[in-house]
Amino acid sequence: MDLKRLAMGASLGVAVLMLVGKLAAYYITGSAAILSDAAESVVHIAATGVAALSIWYAHRAADDSHPYGHGKIAYFSAGFEGAMIFSAAAYIYYSSIRALIVGPELQHLGTGIIITAALCLVNLALGSFLVYVGKKQNAFILVANGKHVLTDMWTSAGVVIGVLIVNFSNILWIDPVCAILVATNIVFEAVRLMRRAFDGLLDQANPKHARTILEVMQRAVAEEKISGYHQLKHREANDVMWVDVHMLVPGNLSTADAHACVTEIENSIEALFSNYTVHVTTHIEPGEHDKDHPKGHPGLPDPYANWGHANETGT
Repeated sequence: MDLKRLAMGASLGVAVLMLVGKLAAYYITGSAAILSDAAESVVHIAATGVAALSIWYAHRAADDSHPYGHGKIAYFSAGFEGAMIFSAAAYIYYSSIRALIVGPELQHLGTGIIITAALCLVNLALGSFLVYVGKKQNAFILVANGKHVLTDMWTSAGVVIGVLIVNFSNILWIDPVCAILVATNIVFEAVRLMRRAFDGLLDQANPKHARTILEVMQRAVAEEKISGYHQLKHREANDVMWVDVHMLVPGNLSTADAHACVTEIENSIEALFSNYTVHVTTHIEPGEHDKDHPKGHPGLPDPYANWGHANETGT
């Protein structure tokens, strides 16, 4: 079975287990903090279902309507997961403030603490596994889901601490206050997740990857394989990367020699990203670029024009 699907199946199965366990703990204790933890698990089940569907959709082959494939669904899934976390936080705020006003009625807190703590450890193992597999396979959906699970784990840990304090101090208002603090924490995680999703949907460049590609281009210029380059752009979705660049070659080279030269550079770029499927598209131009394009390429931004040698080779 595909490791991504196996990981997502494990996530969904554990999410159901979490919900059943937390609802049982709430039924036993009446704790608003534990109820807030259960609400987060409901969100996790819904988000995991969407993520599982997204993994299936992302692996569909490119077609006439989607020539770049379907990988960007991962960012939509992560954005949806972030929005669901927000909804969980809103419910937690509501139930906690209500408990503060009405007054909580708590019982059998020791049993609830044991159940919640055990579930917390299960989530720690699952979340760490999902993040590990997601990073290893360049699967942003799994990373996002794993971080959601770890957020759930920290939520449970906060609940355990809060309920422990209530159990030993008998100060009942600590329970809903703890739930409010937990909700605030997961709001920050939701913001981070949604920001990453928006960045992906808007094709934000990975600065580390950009530097790696630029270093390859600089080295090619230094070794006089090409005269220069410009209009370098790159973007990625999950484990697929696209790189577009204009390379300048001596005007006296034959088409075959120019193609062989740039193909060597393209292969060098691809070799540095072994965990990605890399598509490099090169536009070959003569070294006397400025004669043919004295005004550069109007309307085409050149984001790395001022980085190293690129600004010396025309824009």
